[in-house]
Amino acid sequence: MKTSGSCVLLLAGLMLVGGCDVHVGKPQSNSEVVAPDQVMDFATLYGENCAGCHGVDGKGGAAIALSDPAYLAISDRAAVRKVIVNGVPGTPMPAFAQSAGGMITEKQIDVIVDGMRSRWNKPGMPDGVVRPSYEAKSAGDASQGAVNYKAYCESCHGPEGRGGPKGSSITDPAYLSLVSDQGLRTVVITGRPELGAPDWRGNVPGKPMSDREITDVVSWLASRRAKNSLETDSARNNVQH
Repeated sequence: MKTSGSCVLLLAGLMLVGGCDVHVGKPQSNSEVVAPDQVMDFATLYGENCAGCHGVDGKGGAAIALSDPAYLAISDRAAVRKVIVNGVPGTPMPAFAQSAGGMITEKQIDVIVDGMRSRWNKPGMPDGVVRPSYEAKSAGDASQGAVNYKAYCESCHGPEGRGGPKGSSITDPAYLSLVSDQGLRTVVITGRPELGAPDWRGNVPGKPMSDREITDVVSWLASRRAKNSLETDSARNNVQH
């Protein structure tokens, strides 16, 4: 019994000696907390700043899918970076750069942009089809846009864009008030693959939309926004009088 007790005491002593440098609450060498502006991991930065709207792995959510090859094919690095830095005024897309009132640094924005392109871009896409420009090259023609809408979009989104059997309303005042003209153009070009909406190549089989046709459809959609605004102002005036 004495020998057994001595062993127990010896073991306890060794444990105390071996653990004398371990204190509750004392940070270990591998537990150092990284300052928010020093985080340079793409998955962390994307997850904390982008995934809430654009979905896990860029697969889309409330906002467009950033991992969509069609989107990355038309939007170059500078265009994507500009949107992240400055946001899009008048829409839910905020400015993320600290220089514009956001929370992340220029270097962190570079990590996000370069991570998107290195992980999700497909060089050479689209094959054998003229790629429309990210930004409009000229002003659009709303009246011609109405004609183009009927040819390419009405079968899904219904007459006057009020919604149809395959697509939601895209002239709804609430929707148009939350999306910029560039946002409209981007969606007309890229579609919403996560929602089953085709890109500019798939609205009419074998007949991709031309850059000009896209510009005119966007002009027509923007004119619906202006019409909604005038109707809202008129209704307010009628109430006031």
